[in-house]
Amino acid sequence: MKSNLLRIYFGLGAVYLLIILFRREDAAWFLKPFLLPFLLLSVYQFENFATKKILLTALAFSWIGDIILMFADKGELYFIFGLVAFLISHIFYIILFLKQKPLDTIKLNRLFWIAAILVLFYLKTMLSLLFPTLDGLKVPVTIYAVTISVMLIVVLKGYFTWQNAAKYFVLVGAISFVSSDSLLAINKFHSALPNASFWIMVTYLLAQGLITFGILKLNRKGI
Repeated sequence: MKSNLLRIYFGLGAVYLLIILFRREDAAWFLKPFLLPFLLLSVYQFENFATKKILLTALAFSWIGDIILMFADKGELYFIFGLVAFLISHIFYIILFLKQKPLDTIKLNRLFWIAAILVLFYLKTMLSLLFPTLDGLKVPVTIYAVTISVMLIVVLKGYFTWQNAAKYFVLVGAISFVSSDSLLAINKFHSALPNASFWIMVTYLLAQGLITFGILKLNRKGI
């Protein structure tokens, strides 16, 4: 595994977060586009596996979304196009997770169904909270919220069916992704959150890094 590239990603991510904490948004703006390419390179240089191209595609659309959202303050269209890019990314993540090799015997226990119901409850709660202020964005935001909820349920299914400890990284990564998107939505459409940029990016960078690390570990040969 190209662990050096992953270390660089997490190291640069920590620097990026410190810059945000020191409220140097101008410097953070220039650094942001250089973070996800280290994950893309780590996957590209990794040994071949069945879903490698799907992971690369998911990361690529996330990177495109990152860049588009850098200009979100210049107009609503930038936010919408960024949302579309991340929506496509999540669809590829769903495909990626569905295609991971399960155990020979798949058995979903009661905990999975309880967790899935909790995810659906989260979906209903978030949409109820945001709907009064979404105006013309009700449909795209609903589609996006449903998609990330499906993504999390698929990962929960994987948690109970994948065959090694890598599943823990992917699960925490998926939960972090949903947390990041939720914080962003609440901050944009409901009420301003303290240190919103920092917490949105902590959960986002952690999500992308852990999902990538977990999938590579899950597909490493010889385990």
